[in-house]
Amino acid sequence: MKNISKPQWRKISKYVFWAFVALSGLFISFMLSIYAGAWGPIPSEKTLSDLNYQKATEVYSADSVLIGKYYLFDRQPVTYEQLPAHLVNALVSIEDERFYQHKGIDYPSLLRVAIKTILLQDQSAGGGSTLSQQLVKNLYPREHNSKLGLVADKFREMMIARKLESIYTKEEILQHYLNTVSFGGNTFGIESAALKFYNKPASDLSTVEAATLVGMLKATYAYNPRLFPDRSITRRNLVLLAMARNNHLENSRLDSLQGLPLALDYREFDHDEGIAPYFREEVRKQLKRWAEEEQKNDREYNIYTSGLKVYTTLNYKMQQLAEAAMTEHMQKLQQQFEKSYGTKGPWDTDKELIKKTVHQSPVFRKLRESGLTEEEVMDSLSVKRSMTLPTWKGDTTIIASSIDSIRHLMKFLNVGSLGIDPQSGEVLTWIGGINYKYFKYDHISQSKRQVGSTFKPIVYTAALEAGVEPCKYYSAREVAYENMEGWSPGNSGDKDEAYLNYSMEEALSNSVNTVAVKVLEDAGIRRTLELAKKMGITADLPAQPSLALGTGSVSIPELAGAYASYVNDSRPVKPYLIRKVTTGKDSLLMEHTPDDPPAQAFSEQNRQLMLQMMKATVNKGTAARIRSTYGLRNDLAGKTGTTQNNKDAWFVAVSPELVHVSWVGLDRHEIGFRSTSLGQGANAALPMYAKLLSSMNNDASFNSITRARFRSPSDKVSRLLDCEPVKKDGFLKRLFTNPDKKKKKKFRSKD
Repeated sequence: MKNISKPQWRKISKYVFWAFVALSGLFISFMLSIYAGAWGPIPSEKTLSDLNYQKATEVYSADSVLIGKYYLFDRQPVTYEQLPAHLVNALVSIEDERFYQHKGIDYPSLLRVAIKTILLQDQSAGGGSTLSQQLVKNLYPREHNSKLGLVADKFREMMIARKLESIYTKEEILQHYLNTVSFGGNTFGIESAALKFYNKPASDLSTVEAATLVGMLKATYAYNPRLFPDRSITRRNLVLLAMARNNHLENSRLDSLQGLPLALDYREFDHDEGIAPYFREEVRKQLKRWAEEEQKNDREYNIYTSGLKVYTTLNYKMQQLAEAAMTEHMQKLQQQFEKSYGTKGPWDTDKELIKKTVHQSPVFRKLRESGLTEEEVMDSLSVKRSMTLPTWKGDTTIIASSIDSIRHLMKFLNVGSLGIDPQSGEVLTWIGGINYKYFKYDHISQSKRQVGSTFKPIVYTAALEAGVEPCKYYSAREVAYENMEGWSPGNSGDKDEAYLNYSMEEALSNSVNTVAVKVLEDAGIRRTLELAKKMGITADLPAQPSLALGTGSVSIPELAGAYASYVNDSRPVKPYLIRKVTTGKDSLLMEHTPDDPPAQAFSEQNRQLMLQMMKATVNKGTAARIRSTYGLRNDLAGKTGTTQNNKDAWFVAVSPELVHVSWVGLDRHEIGFRSTSLGQGANAALPMYAKLLSSMNNDASFNSITRARFRSPSDKVSRLLDCEPVKKDGFLKRLFTNPDKKKKKKFRSKD
């Protein structure tokens, strides 16, 4: 090998020098471009000193149970004081052992990573990022995928990390990190993760639980304890070992802790799942309207990012029992319903109804709006594929077409079930449907259905207000009303009633239709409509004799509020859901203020009379199975209801501290129950309440409701109701009356 001459060496040295200068210049230019924000903004110290990140709004029940969240990112910030020491120790031990020694950049760690990655080609060497740098990445996510861009992001994070370290204490950095770090599945921050995987706040996490969640941070999916428990345990035990190595865990405890199971208490805060989904959705809508009103007053609140706390009226335990009662009853009723139709269900045989339902479906409308012809849409919806559909035994995956799925959903009975405090109007339970995931339509907040015989108490109250004596007898004989095109309402069942005359109490408790129309004649249609309005019903009701049979459509909340007047000094209530809204730090933003109490809708005497009549409905009338079948002895009043062709089944229960409304029917109003015995309110709707009350009776925490007693009626009220329930026509009247011939007359309303 020849020796390099001096001139040549100088020439090479010169090239090396200028190459070094050029590379240095490029590097400096590169660093200046990062500092200047060419690869993403470098926040100022002022910006960094006021870190604000999106926070989920929390929804609480009346008994302070977290029942849901509204969020873009599921995050609930906590303070450093709320972080248990073993959680912090686990994090530092596994993620950044020299956290308390460095100033945002761990140079020894960087050197180690550089040697392993560049010289030893070890791709598992890690990135050498400190917790401060990881916090920067949480706050300002990387946007570049190229190698140069990733290098720029790394240097940018180092610059910002140094700034963070000059602004915040180590404890504050840990707090911010644990509030922003992702745990996968749109779950951010340790508090949300603790609630999701262990159903407890971060402050209550055990050492093993903390190690499990910290272990997830290396790869939130791969170490998800719910999806990959074995892998998660291995990673958790590595975290525990790191804690012991850093003197944060006694070696004597290490083996025992590493041998423990995961013991998750998983709870998904999903809008479709969890307790009271229909209630939470209605709260969301009302909260959104409130935020929009606040915006008009220059107060900006975003229900998804402002970290609000919403305190509702819902009784968590009662809602649990109500949902369990609904599921138990509806599962059995659905089987009976489908069995009654056999192979002749409208969802299988009524081609026109199926076509109509398909055309009204969102998927059909979406495809039509995309420009496809009706024939093309139907062809598309007829293609079979794997899909998941609901059953009462759980979701099932089958091969079916979209049309098949629509037909499948058509046959499901649905529900609306609402319980309120009759004095305040607070909503205690709310079930808007059988399954929010598949049936988003809320039958409490969105629906108005014909209420059937549950409207009769309003008619009877109006008659009493008009001066009708409660012991007036009404013939049960069917009448054809000539001025109503021969309209002739009849009674259900095959009981021979042509010669019978009922007192008001007997007629109401047994829901006699023919008598209800005659009571409406005495009450007057106009007076009855006015009373309904005084009782809080704003629906547009028909000014027709059929009003007596409940052909008007009323929402469940209005019906519940109206019935509350019978135990609330004749005053209706307006059900409400939100008690108050606060900031994340509990500063009050909004609080429910009750309106001035409305005027009494009817007299105290008539309130007592009606309550006694509705108690008879439960004790010996159409709702008597509460006593006979379910053996409930609580103080109760109520009314059943069934609409024409068995389309709607109702039951309204009234007790001193609870008014409860149950409705059962199908979303397709064209489909009804096959028989009255199956579809009547006493069979289809009443059991939901009876099963709920039975469960409440077994729980002492509900004693204030279940053991409440009605006030005794006055002596005058008792005397006014002291009459025979039924009188039979005399011999001569029976002799000259043809029971098979309808009486004809004009309907005369005493308005």
